[in-house]
Amino acid sequence: MPRDPHRRFPRSSPKSRPASARPAAHPASRDSRRPDPHPTPGDASGSADWLFGPHAVEEALRAQRPLQYVMFVREPGPAAPSRLTALQALARSRGVPVRLESRAAFESLARAHGVSHQGVLAKAEVQPTLALETLLERAASGARCLVALDGIEDPHNLGAIARSAAAAGADGLILPARRAAGLTAAVQRAAAGALSYLPVARVGNLVHALEQLKAAGYWIYGLAESAPQSLWQTGWRGPVVLVIGGEGHGLHALVRQRCDQLVSIPMHQPRPGAGIASLNASVAAGIALFEIVRQRQSRPSAADAEK
Repeated sequence: MPRDPHRRFPRSSPKSRPASARPAAHPASRDSRRPDPHPTPGDASGSADWLFGPHAVEEALRAQRPLQYVMFVREPGPAAPSRLTALQALARSRGVPVRLESRAAFESLARAHGVSHQGVLAKAEVQPTLALETLLERAASGARCLVALDGIEDPHNLGAIARSAAAAGADGLILPARRAAGLTAAVQRAAAGALSYLPVARVGNLVHALEQLKAAGYWIYGLAESAPQSLWQTGWRGPVVLVIGGEGHGLHALVRQRCDQLVSIPMHQPRPGAGIASLNASVAAGIALFEIVRQRQSRPSAADAEK
Protein backbone atom coordinates (compact mmCIF):
# COMPACT_ATOMS: atom_id res chain seq x y z
CA MET A 1 0.00 0.00 0.00
CA PRO A 2 1.59 3.31 -0.99
CA ARG A 3 2.43 5.74 1.86
CA ASP A 4 0.36 8.92 1.99
CA PRO A 5 2.82 11.80 2.24
CA HIS A 6 0.16 14.10 3.75
CA ARG A 7 -0.79 11.78 6.58
CA ARG A 8 0.36 12.90 10.03
CA PHE A 9 0.99 10.59 12.94
CA PRO A 10 0.38 11.85 16.50
CA ARG A 11 3.50 12.11 18.71
CA SER A 12 3.28 10.13 21.87
CA SER A 13 3.46 12.13 25.09
CA PRO A 14 6.06 11.27 27.72
CA LYS A 15 3.32 9.83 29.91
CA SER A 16 2.36 7.34 27.20
CA ARG A 17 5.86 5.93 26.93
CA PRO A 18 6.52 2.67 28.67
CA ALA A 19 8.73 2.81 31.71
CA SER A 20 11.48 0.93 29.91
CA ALA A 21 11.66 3.68 27.25
CA ARG A 22 12.07 6.55 29.70
CA PRO A 23 15.61 7.84 30.15
CA ALA A 24 16.96 6.66 33.47
CA ALA A 25 18.54 9.13 35.86
CA HIS A 26 22.32 8.96 35.74
CA PRO A 27 23.46 7.01 38.78
CA ALA A 28 26.31 9.44 39.41
CA SER A 29 24.07 12.52 39.49
CA ARG A 30 22.93 11.78 43.04
CA ASP A 31 26.27 10.52 44.36
CA SER A 32 28.19 13.49 42.93
CA ARG A 33 26.59 15.72 45.56
CA ARG A 34 28.02 13.63 48.36
CA PRO A 35 31.63 14.09 49.46
CA ASP A 36 33.75 11.07 48.73
CA PRO A 37 34.91 9.63 52.07
CA HIS A 38 37.87 8.01 50.30
CA PRO A 39 39.08 10.44 47.63
CA THR A 40 41.41 9.15 44.97
CA PRO A 41 45.09 10.06 45.22
CA GLY A 42 44.71 12.47 42.33
CA ASP A 43 41.97 14.45 44.05
CA ALA A 44 43.44 17.74 45.24
CA SER A 45 40.19 19.05 46.70
CA GLY A 46 38.50 18.37 49.99
CA SER A 47 38.72 19.72 53.51
CA ALA A 48 42.19 18.42 54.28
CA ASP A 49 45.82 19.50 54.37
CA TRP A 50 48.25 17.70 52.11
CA LEU A 51 51.76 17.29 53.51
CA PHE A 52 54.44 16.51 50.94
CA GLY A 53 57.94 15.19 51.55
CA PRO A 54 59.62 13.30 54.38
CA HIS A 55 60.33 16.34 56.58
CA ALA A 56 56.72 17.52 56.76
CA VAL A 57 55.32 14.01 57.20
CA GLU A 58 57.82 13.00 59.89
CA GLU A 59 57.24 16.15 61.94
CA ALA A 60 53.48 15.68 61.71
CA LEU A 61 53.81 12.09 62.94
CA ARG A 62 56.11 13.06 65.82
CA ALA A 63 53.82 15.92 66.83
CA GLN A 64 50.92 13.41 66.74
CA ARG A 65 48.96 15.61 64.37
CA PRO A 66 45.76 13.81 63.25
CA LEU A 67 46.46 12.17 59.87
CA GLN A 68 43.94 10.32 57.72
CA TYR A 69 46.71 8.29 56.07
CA VAL A 70 50.32 8.35 54.88
CA MET A 71 50.94 7.43 51.26
CA PHE A 72 54.17 6.01 49.84
CA VAL A 73 55.12 5.46 46.23
CA ARG A 74 54.79 1.80 45.27
CA GLU A 75 57.82 1.82 42.96
CA PRO A 76 60.47 3.76 44.91
CA GLY A 77 63.35 2.27 42.91
CA PRO A 78 66.47 0.42 44.03
CA ALA A 79 68.04 3.55 45.50
CA ALA A 80 65.05 4.42 47.71
CA PRO A 81 66.22 6.01 50.96
CA SER A 82 65.87 3.96 54.11
CA ARG A 83 64.12 6.99 55.59
CA LEU A 84 60.92 6.04 53.76
CA THR A 85 61.02 2.60 55.37
CA ALA A 86 61.51 4.22 58.77
CA LEU A 87 58.58 6.57 58.09
CA GLN A 88 56.34 3.61 57.26
CA ALA A 89 57.26 2.02 60.59
CA LEU A 90 56.66 5.29 62.44
CA ALA A 91 53.23 5.74 60.81
CA ARG A 92 52.18 2.21 61.73
CA SER A 93 53.41 2.67 65.29
CA ARG A 94 51.17 5.76 65.54
CA GLY A 95 48.21 3.78 64.20
CA VAL A 96 48.06 5.81 60.98
CA PRO A 97 46.94 3.87 57.88
CA VAL A 98 49.65 3.38 55.25
CA ARG A 99 48.88 3.30 51.53
CA LEU A 100 51.04 2.35 48.57
CA GLU A 101 50.21 4.14 45.33
CA SER A 102 51.68 4.39 41.86
CA ARG A 103 54.24 7.01 40.95
CA ALA A 104 51.76 8.42 38.41
CA ALA A 105 49.24 9.09 41.20
CA PHE A 106 51.93 10.87 43.20
CA GLU A 107 52.99 13.02 40.26
CA SER A 108 49.38 14.00 39.54
CA LEU A 109 48.69 15.14 43.09
CA ALA A 110 52.02 16.93 43.50
CA ARG A 111 51.51 18.71 40.17
CA ALA A 112 48.08 19.91 41.28
CA HIS A 113 49.67 21.57 44.33
CA GLY A 114 52.84 22.77 42.59
CA VAL A 115 55.22 20.86 44.87
CA SER A 116 57.51 17.83 44.78
CA HIS A 117 56.79 14.76 46.90
CA GLN A 118 60.01 12.70 47.32
CA GLY A 119 57.99 9.51 47.50
CA VAL A 120 55.82 10.26 50.53
CA LEU A 121 52.83 12.42 51.42
CA ALA A 122 50.17 12.52 54.10
CA LYS A 123 46.58 13.64 54.19
CA ALA A 124 45.98 15.49 57.44
CA GLU A 125 42.96 16.99 59.08
CA VAL A 126 42.74 20.69 58.32
CA GLN A 127 44.99 22.58 60.73
CA PRO A 128 42.71 24.83 62.75
CA THR A 129 43.65 28.47 63.17
CA LEU A 130 43.09 30.15 66.49
CA ALA A 131 41.38 33.32 67.58
CA LEU A 132 43.86 35.95 68.74
CA GLU A 133 42.47 35.73 72.28
CA THR A 134 43.20 32.00 72.39
CA LEU A 135 46.73 32.54 71.12
CA LEU A 136 47.32 35.16 73.83
CA GLU A 137 46.12 32.75 76.51
CA ARG A 138 48.57 30.12 75.30
CA ALA A 139 51.42 32.61 74.98
CA ALA A 140 50.98 33.79 78.59
CA SER A 141 52.93 30.76 79.82
CA GLY A 142 55.43 30.72 76.94
CA ALA A 143 58.21 32.90 75.60
CA ARG A 144 55.77 35.79 74.99
CA CYS A 145 57.17 36.29 71.53
CA LEU A 146 54.78 36.46 68.58
CA VAL A 147 55.36 37.00 64.87
CA ALA A 148 52.86 39.02 62.81
CA LEU A 149 52.99 39.04 59.02
CA ASP A 150 51.84 42.05 57.03
CA GLY A 151 51.12 41.04 53.45
CA ILE A 152 53.40 38.01 53.04
CA GLU A 153 51.89 36.48 49.89
CA ASP A 154 54.66 34.16 48.76
CA PRO A 155 54.02 30.65 50.17
CA HIS A 156 57.73 29.82 50.34
CA ASN A 157 58.43 32.93 52.41
CA LEU A 158 55.53 32.13 54.74
CA GLY A 159 56.71 28.54 55.18
CA ALA A 160 60.30 29.60 55.83
CA ILE A 161 59.20 32.23 58.38
CA ALA A 162 57.05 29.65 60.15
CA ARG A 163 60.02 27.28 60.39
CA SER A 164 62.30 30.01 61.79
CA ALA A 165 59.61 31.06 64.28
CA ALA A 166 59.15 27.49 65.50
CA ALA A 167 62.92 26.94 65.75
CA ALA A 168 63.34 30.17 67.73
CA GLY A 169 60.61 29.17 70.18
CA ALA A 170 58.04 31.79 69.20
CA ASP A 171 54.59 31.31 70.69
CA GLY A 172 52.71 31.69 67.44
CA LEU A 173 52.15 33.30 64.09
CA ILE A 174 49.55 35.97 63.32
CA LEU A 175 48.22 36.13 59.76
CA PRO A 176 45.75 38.63 58.34
CA ALA A 177 42.76 37.17 56.53
CA ARG A 178 43.47 39.27 53.43
CA ARG A 179 46.61 40.05 51.45
CA ALA A 180 48.39 37.01 52.83
CA ALA A 181 49.21 33.48 51.73
CA GLY A 182 47.04 30.73 53.18
CA LEU A 183 48.25 27.54 54.82
CA THR A 184 48.51 25.71 51.50
CA ALA A 185 50.43 22.57 50.59
CA ALA A 186 53.29 24.74 49.30
CA VAL A 187 53.48 26.54 52.65
CA GLN A 188 53.42 23.23 54.53
CA ARG A 189 56.20 21.96 52.26
CA ALA A 190 58.37 25.05 52.81
CA ALA A 191 57.77 24.92 56.57
CA ALA A 192 58.99 21.29 56.55
CA GLY A 193 56.76 20.25 59.42
CA ALA A 194 57.09 23.39 61.56
CA LEU A 195 53.36 24.14 61.37
CA SER A 196 52.71 20.95 63.32
CA TYR A 197 54.21 22.76 66.34
CA LEU A 198 53.50 26.44 65.71
CA PRO A 199 50.03 27.82 66.56
CA VAL A 200 48.59 30.18 63.93
CA ALA A 201 45.99 32.89 64.53
CA ARG A 202 43.97 34.45 61.71
CA VAL A 203 42.80 38.01 62.25
CA GLY A 204 40.37 40.04 60.18
CA ASN A 205 42.29 43.30 60.61
CA LEU A 206 45.98 43.33 61.50
CA VAL A 207 45.90 46.96 62.69
CA HIS A 208 43.15 46.19 65.20
CA ALA A 209 45.02 43.04 66.26
CA LEU A 210 48.15 45.09 67.01
CA GLU A 211 46.08 47.42 69.19
CA GLN A 212 44.74 44.40 71.05
CA LEU A 213 48.27 43.08 71.54
CA LYS A 214 49.39 46.43 72.92
CA ALA A 215 46.53 46.36 75.42
CA ALA A 216 47.74 42.90 76.48
CA GLY A 217 51.17 44.31 77.34
CA TYR A 218 53.15 43.53 74.18
CA TRP A 219 55.62 45.90 72.53
CA ILE A 220 55.25 46.00 68.76
CA TYR A 221 58.45 46.07 66.71
CA GLY A 222 58.33 46.40 62.94
CA LEU A 223 61.21 45.51 60.64
CA ALA A 224 61.89 48.40 58.24
CA GLU A 225 65.06 48.84 56.21
CA SER A 226 64.98 52.64 56.63
CA ALA A 227 64.65 52.63 60.43
CA PRO A 228 67.51 54.49 62.18
CA GLN A 229 67.55 52.09 65.15
CA SER A 230 69.19 48.76 64.43
CA LEU A 231 68.13 45.31 65.54
CA TRP A 232 71.23 45.05 67.77
CA GLN A 233 70.42 48.28 69.63
CA THR A 234 66.96 47.06 70.65
CA GLY A 235 66.10 45.28 73.89
CA TRP A 236 63.96 42.19 73.30
CA ARG A 237 63.45 40.84 76.81
CA GLY A 238 59.80 41.72 77.41
CA PRO A 239 56.66 40.51 75.64
CA VAL A 240 57.24 41.38 71.98
CA VAL A 241 55.55 41.14 68.62
CA LEU A 242 57.83 41.12 65.58
CA VAL A 243 56.04 42.44 62.48
CA ILE A 244 57.40 41.42 59.08
CA GLY A 245 56.33 43.31 55.98
CA GLY A 246 55.50 41.85 52.59
CA GLU A 247 57.74 41.29 49.61
CA GLY A 248 58.58 44.53 47.84
CA HIS A 249 56.38 47.02 49.71
CA GLY A 250 57.36 46.26 53.32
CA LEU A 251 55.04 47.38 56.10
CA HIS A 252 51.80 49.11 55.19
CA ALA A 253 51.43 52.69 56.44
CA LEU A 254 48.76 51.96 59.08
CA VAL A 255 50.75 49.00 60.38
CA ARG A 256 53.90 51.16 60.64
CA GLN A 257 51.95 53.72 62.65
CA ARG A 258 50.85 51.07 65.17
CA CYS A 259 54.41 49.86 65.81
CA ASP A 260 56.03 51.08 69.01
CA GLN A 261 59.43 50.96 67.35
CA LEU A 262 60.76 50.38 63.84
CA VAL A 263 64.08 48.56 63.66
CA SER A 264 66.42 47.71 60.80
CA ILE A 265 69.09 45.16 60.00
CA PRO A 266 72.32 47.01 59.14
CA MET A 267 73.55 46.27 55.61
CA HIS A 268 77.17 46.26 54.54
CA GLN A 269 77.85 48.96 51.96
CA PRO A 270 81.33 49.04 50.42
CA ARG A 271 80.66 52.66 49.40
CA PRO A 272 77.73 55.09 49.66
CA GLY A 273 74.88 54.07 47.40
CA ALA A 274 76.33 50.64 46.66
CA GLY A 275 75.65 47.23 48.10
CA ILE A 276 72.57 45.24 49.11
CA ALA A 277 69.69 47.43 50.31
CA SER A 278 67.35 44.80 51.76
CA LEU A 279 66.91 41.11 52.55
CA ASN A 280 64.30 38.55 51.67
CA ALA A 281 61.43 38.67 54.19
CA SER A 282 62.08 35.16 55.51
CA VAL A 283 65.82 35.79 55.88
CA ALA A 284 65.19 39.04 57.75
CA ALA A 285 62.67 37.32 60.02
CA GLY A 286 65.17 34.56 60.86
CA ILE A 287 67.90 37.06 61.74
CA ALA A 288 65.57 39.08 63.98
CA LEU A 289 64.11 36.03 65.72
CA PHE A 290 67.48 34.63 66.66
CA GLU A 291 68.68 38.02 67.87
CA ILE A 292 65.73 37.85 70.27
CA VAL A 293 66.85 34.36 71.33
CA ARG A 294 70.47 35.51 71.75
CA GLN A 295 69.53 38.45 73.96
CA ARG A 296 67.18 36.41 76.12
CA GLN A 297 69.75 33.67 76.67
CA SER A 298 72.56 36.09 77.54
CA ARG A 299 73.01 37.93 80.84
CA PRO A 300 70.92 41.12 81.09
CA SER A 301 72.81 44.34 80.53
CA ALA A 302 72.73 47.25 82.98
CA ALA A 303 70.28 49.08 80.72
CA ASP A 304 67.95 46.07 80.73
CA ALA A 305 68.24 45.74 84.50
CA GLU A 306 66.97 49.31 84.94
CA LYS A 307 63.79 48.56 82.92
